[in-house]
Amino acid sequence: MLFTEAGGTARVAPVNPYLTGLHAPMTEELTLKDLPVTGAIPAALSGRYLRMGPNPIAPNPEKHHWFAGDGMVQGVRLENGRALWYRNRWIRSDAVVKALDEPRTPGPRHLFDTVNTNVVAFAGKTLGLVEAGSTPVEIGDTLETLRYTDFDDTLRGGFTAHPHVDPLTGEMLGVCYDASKWRTLRFVVLSPEGKLRREMRIPVQQGPMIHDFAFTKRFAIILDLPVTFSLTAAITGHHFPYRWNEAHVARIGLLPREGKAKAITWLVVDPCFIFHAVNAYEAADGAVILDVIVHDRMFWRRTSGPDSERCAFERWILNPETGTVQRVVIDSTPQEFPRQDERRLGQPYRYAYTMALTDPFLGNGLFKHDLVEGTREARDFGPGRHPCEFIFVPAHPQAGEDEGWLIGFVIDAGSRTTDLVILDARGFTSDPVASIRLPHIVPPGFHGNWIATPTEIRRHQHSGEQ
Repeated sequence: MLFTEAGGTARVAPVNPYLTGLHAPMTEELTLKDLPVTGAIPAALSGRYLRMGPNPIAPNPEKHHWFAGDGMVQGVRLENGRALWYRNRWIRSDAVVKALDEPRTPGPRHLFDTVNTNVVAFAGKTLGLVEAGSTPVEIGDTLETLRYTDFDDTLRGGFTAHPHVDPLTGEMLGVCYDASKWRTLRFVVLSPEGKLRREMRIPVQQGPMIHDFAFTKRFAIILDLPVTFSLTAAITGHHFPYRWNEAHVARIGLLPREGKAKAITWLVVDPCFIFHAVNAYEAADGAVILDVIVHDRMFWRRTSGPDSERCAFERWILNPETGTVQRVVIDSTPQEFPRQDERRLGQPYRYAYTMALTDPFLGNGLFKHDLVEGTREARDFGPGRHPCEFIFVPAHPQAGEDEGWLIGFVIDAGSRTTDLVILDARGFTSDPVASIRLPHIVPPGFHGNWIATPTEIRRHQHSGEQ
């Protein structure tokens, strides 16, 4: 693409890797029914696999950042061993409804309303999420955007893209930051009924970006690391105004879950960046075990997306008594998008599943880590096939920690198709249990989840009442 500078000199616009190739945005919303299946979809899988990601309608290649595109939710509906439908729908932000000439989506906004990062089920609702300043959106059964929500007027500010539900309490926990408030974070707790019951403001400096966090029975773990708000990037029109900041002190905070901000124990660490925590728990000796994917640095040279030179799966042993952090490398191979059996969040666990990573942030395989035995299994999907984040779904409520399925999209660059692949977590390297073919590329997105059909609805479906 050519641009003309002052004086009439033509120049070539830089190629943005997050607008081309496998990352090229979809241009229409599709509804595909009775999808072709290879293998057999487990009968116990009744619900929707949903995945969120950016899909800009009209991006500026020079200023576009992967994290800032208009949101699109992708979904596949499974029932009775069949793949009933695939749908993709833009999240109806103000910019999207203007482009599509539709009425404005109802509900309260905060700083902005682009929602593009995660989709979760909580308190009987399906929620689309983003960080840095937007309220969540409620998403309907067929992926329509219903409304923006502040949890019945209890949320004071934006939310987080990475909340976690404590399986022991049923509460949803999150660490929120707003791009307009550089000196404050908020730790929030939602009741199982979906209303905010606790908000703790945490003083910080320079507006750190905090994508994820972890928790244990006693602590919320705050990742205050040196990617911070950049006024220069914002003034020059970049939609994602966060950059590596050498001057920002890297530290990890242990916040007592019911305590005040002044009770936080801060532990200084070497400069690095963490998008995702794998899990955390407390050891018998009082240490806090934090498993994380660690990047050497981030957003330091590329303005379109992630740009670390090294990343690894590490275990950090946090000692609140001595104020020290011991870092142990579990696996030095580049990897990202960790998932685990979420019934074990905040507790000792054994298995973690990660996406082997290549640039620009594409998957080239999957890993299954056995953290008790210290082993790793690797899975390759073949030449030109790129897995995205895979999630773990237990086979039944009392299932063992790896008794269930791994589900995720795999893009085939050669055929320009995508498969929703279902693996047996215990037969990690065996042939897929089932593979559901989509006749197009689903661009690499961010996070997804399995949203099971409620038991009472399933009962009506099986009896023919619905």
